[in-house]
Amino acid sequence: MTKKLFVTGTGTDIGKTYVTALMVKKLKELGKNPGYYKAAMSGNERDAEGKLIAGDALHVKTVSGISQPLSEMCPYVYENAVSPHLASRIEGNPVQMNVVKKGFEEVCSKYDYVTVEGSGGILCPICFDEEEIWLEDVIKELDLSCLIIADAGLGTINNVVLTVEYMRAKNIPVKGIFFNNFHPGDVMEEDNIKMCEHKTGLEVLACIEKGSVELDIVPEVLQDLYD
Repeated sequence: MTKKLFVTGTGTDIGKTYVTALMVKKLKELGKNPGYYKAAMSGNERDAEGKLIAGDALHVKTVSGISQPLSEMCPYVYENAVSPHLASRIEGNPVQMNVVKKGFEEVCSKYDYVTVEGSGGILCPICFDEEEIWLEDVIKELDLSCLIIADAGLGTINNVVLTVEYMRAKNIPVKGIFFNNFHPGDVMEEDNIKMCEHKTGLEVLACIEKGSVELDIVPEVLQDLYD
């Protein structure tokens, strides 16, 4: 049976894709058959033929070394670097939940560990004009538990606690926290770990240094995040 996990962040450009790629890479190194999925992806570039390339998916594929085709990694790819609801208002092709779910189920049928990456932070509008869909709706529709990626630096206590409390209010299971851009020995960042754990009751399970090419985590801990 496929093991699944949703990766969200405390905000945009927090490093979700970077960390997700290291997670998928680690699973592959452990001999698993990992796959990746993202419902909607904005801010993408075009190739020489003018076709949009799913940049986040390409990064995960390149870093992890998985052979999964880009075409099955993300059903909605937009050029404008705004939230998916606004990108689709500008470009057309609004997100439909049944399409997202079908693509997810197809990926789950082929891979034993599927990591689903969110768009932006937890309060990201995925579609609004045609049908109101928020990121939390995608998480619930796909029946996923979550991992939160946070920046290790200044302001993260506020961002982590507010994100966790919102998710709990919406009955979204949270498995733990990863700190990105971590500097070992930094007094503030070390204290941020303690404060976030104290206020949320969750464990900071991994700290990723800037530029890391490997995820430093006990294999069993990583695998146990997936349901």
